[in-house]
Amino acid sequence: MGRKKKPLPLLEGVTIEAVAAEGKCLFHWKELVVFVPFCVPGDVCDVQIRRKKHSFAEGEVVRFIEYSKVRAMPFCEHFGVCGGCKWQNLPYEAQLKFKQQQVFDQLTRIGKVELPEFNPILGSVKTQEYRNKLDFGCANKRWLTSEQLKDESLVKNTPAIGFHITGAFDKILPIEKCWLMDDLHNKIRNEVRDYAIKNGLSFFDLRAQVGLLRDVIIRNSATGEWMVIFQFHYGETGGEKEALGLLQHIADTFPEITSLMYLDNQKCNDTIGDQEILVFKGKDHIFETMEDLKFKVGPKSFYQTNTEQAYHLYCVARNFAGLTGQELVYDLYTGTGTIANFVAKKARQVIGIEYVPEAIEDAKINSELNGIENTLFYAGDMKDILTDDFIAEHGRPDVIITDPPRAGMHPDVVKTILRAAPQRIVYVSCNPATQARDLQDLDAQYRVVAVQPVDMFPHTPHVENVVLLENRNI
Repeated sequence: MGRKKKPLPLLEGVTIEAVAAEGKCLFHWKELVVFVPFCVPGDVCDVQIRRKKHSFAEGEVVRFIEYSKVRAMPFCEHFGVCGGCKWQNLPYEAQLKFKQQQVFDQLTRIGKVELPEFNPILGSVKTQEYRNKLDFGCANKRWLTSEQLKDESLVKNTPAIGFHITGAFDKILPIEKCWLMDDLHNKIRNEVRDYAIKNGLSFFDLRAQVGLLRDVIIRNSATGEWMVIFQFHYGETGGEKEALGLLQHIADTFPEITSLMYLDNQKCNDTIGDQEILVFKGKDHIFETMEDLKFKVGPKSFYQTNTEQAYHLYCVARNFAGLTGQELVYDLYTGTGTIANFVAKKARQVIGIEYVPEAIEDAKINSELNGIENTLFYAGDMKDILTDDFIAEHGRPDVIITDPPRAGMHPDVVKTILRAAPQRIVYVSCNPATQARDLQDLDAQYRVVAVQPVDMFPHTPHVENVVLLENRNI
């Protein structure tokens, strides 16, 4: 018989010391750092240790004794359970301060390169209703708190539409009102829920892989257009008739929706990149605008989810590029060509490279829509496309703009950039930690001359960062 585990301690009257990674805070206990969510520095509270390792522990606040002076009142009823906006209890100015510090810490501790003085972080134009896209899961099992489990009516009424709970992949936290997007999205989502329950539509069971209503994606744009995409999962007995009934009801109830689409996803995951998406009403796209440019956004398109702040982010990238109209620019990880088209008027030519073929087709269309004739776009894995032969054929870039995914750039891509030896590199990153790693690899040949953090996601610990590097040998 195995030894009984010692009960984990309840620590009384601890003071939260600082903000940590992933939206958590920390304090020290004995030789350990203890990470705690949903609190702020200066809070005095009782913390129940939930997990204990050799060098750290994780805890949960079970009672607040004294609230910190550095605290804001969360405005969302789901705060503390939903993990999306973990910093609603921090004033926005404090959020910006900690994000600025996060960028500084990661670039100095991980990058270990010589850095200039950082520019002050650019705060988001909006701190509520700033997103243009949200993805809601549907499940036959809703997440219930310990208090809610005592209510038999809630236990029996389990279907939900909302966000996945961390650590409970098959359960959904039902969302009544989310503050991240224009309120119309709440009305659409709640109407879907009410209609589905009233008409007996089944909700998806992720473990059993059965159930009709699987996922709802809602997008909008500065042009006032709305796109809604339903993921259904038809069963052996069908389900298309019920799905079409729901679609017609939503189309009739919300004339604001200009693009209503759907798909039957039989896979084990909710990704739609390889799925056929059908149009029920309207167009298969919406349009977004930036300065005098228009961008087509389809159901599979990537577009920065904070529209207004994306403009400021791209302005920073364009200013850092220092274009005079004579430069050949490579835009790596170009997506739908937003940055490529945004800087094209100030460059001789822009070449964009992206992994997703559909995104590249959108990038070409976006150039055509805006009468831009000095762009070229290529689809494929970056490390396979961006080679010495590619550069020999298309020309050595004067400037490289790179906006990689969170994992950063592949080592082969970094090596190719070094051999290409552009005069300037503008590195846009959604993960300063992997950006710092790449800066270290570039350091022998490039020096960092400017750093500009940009907040794209208020009330979360996420931060974008733009770095300008100049070739030491030019």
